[in-house]
Amino acid sequence: MQEPAPRYAGYQSFDYLTPHVDYKVFELAPQLGRVPEHDLGLNAEQYARVARLLQEHMAISLHEHPKILPADVTQLRDYNRTGRNSFGFEGLARSGLTAVFDNFMNGTGCVTSEHAWKWDDVIYDIGLRFADIAKQDHVVVATTLEQIFEAKRNGQIALVAGLEAATMIENELDRIDILYGFGVRQMGIAYSQANMLGSGLSEDRDGGLTHFGRRAVDRMNKLGIAIDISHSGDQTSLDVIEASRVPVFITHAGARSVWNTPRMKPDEVIRACAERGGVIGIEAAPHTTLSAGHPHHSIESVMDHFTYCVELVGIDHVAFGPDTNFGDHVGLHDSFTQHLAIGKAHGVVDHPRVPYVSGMENPAECFSNIVGWLVTHGYSDDEIAKVIGGNIIRVLQEVW
Repeated sequence: MQEPAPRYAGYQSFDYLTPHVDYKVFELAPQLGRVPEHDLGLNAEQYARVARLLQEHMAISLHEHPKILPADVTQLRDYNRTGRNSFGFEGLARSGLTAVFDNFMNGTGCVTSEHAWKWDDVIYDIGLRFADIAKQDHVVVATTLEQIFEAKRNGQIALVAGLEAATMIENELDRIDILYGFGVRQMGIAYSQANMLGSGLSEDRDGGLTHFGRRAVDRMNKLGIAIDISHSGDQTSLDVIEASRVPVFITHAGARSVWNTPRMKPDEVIRACAERGGVIGIEAAPHTTLSAGHPHHSIESVMDHFTYCVELVGIDHVAFGPDTNFGDHVGLHDSFTQHLAIGKAHGVVDHPRVPYVSGMENPAECFSNIVGWLVTHGYSDDEIAKVIGGNIIRVLQEVW
């Protein structure tokens, strides 16, 4: 974990409001120190190199939920129903990140509906987050590459608004334009369940990209919204890659050849994405990117997927989308297992359960540990610069 960013002045979410008067207060999980730090065994020289690499290069997380969960995760539904998720300003100030793709509540956004993915819920979520961010100046909303570069120059963190699925647009194509107007710059096709655009990865039969889905892909191309296929079914993913005129992202997944579950991507999809210029961001949410060599989920399991994908498609097409938050992520999954179709997505492969993913537990620690792991495993500065941000920038230059 890095030292706190000099620009960060201590702002906490909703400091501009009066607690218990303007909003309901929940006891929140700590942003720092909730679990022990992961020891990579770095020496002083290696620590210095990690700090230098994060200072000199763009470090971009392709997929996160940098909100703070309640300390008692069983209160999560009540917390989410308020529409106000506290944001991890303090934790992100120690992350070393240049930019973070924030995916908000997404499938857990039960503000107006028990089952999430509703239009009003998404607008609540984006609007309240952006209002909170507007009251401080360390995290800034970015809708262009120049704004990301500017944040780096100014010692700030750029937040890119992303959505894991387009389910909330229903059959209204112009809602994509509205979301773009609200600042959304990355969006998934389907979450694990099918929608009007195509099939999710939990469906028994994948019908591929629908006619409406093809129109939605075209509209996202015209607007400059990066497309994500992480939670889409295999055929739908291939159809999206074929239909898009620009590269697409797999923002947070791993390789099915390493861990055989529907949540991971088969070689065919990873290759097709790379052949069109796209990038896969390696996932780290609990009990996803496991491996036979490291079935207890930790940074070592995650990096088994990284090394496999690098060997499969080359280092120019791999990045990281850890998909973490501040709090008990395992408890979140347990609370929303039906909403998120976790059982179907993770398949029936037996594995040990862990209380957290050591080394990749939250947005504050992920990238310093990723860079530390790469340093200890002999990667060059240029290679590290590519996978922690350079590859993402290259795709965004074409998409945006």
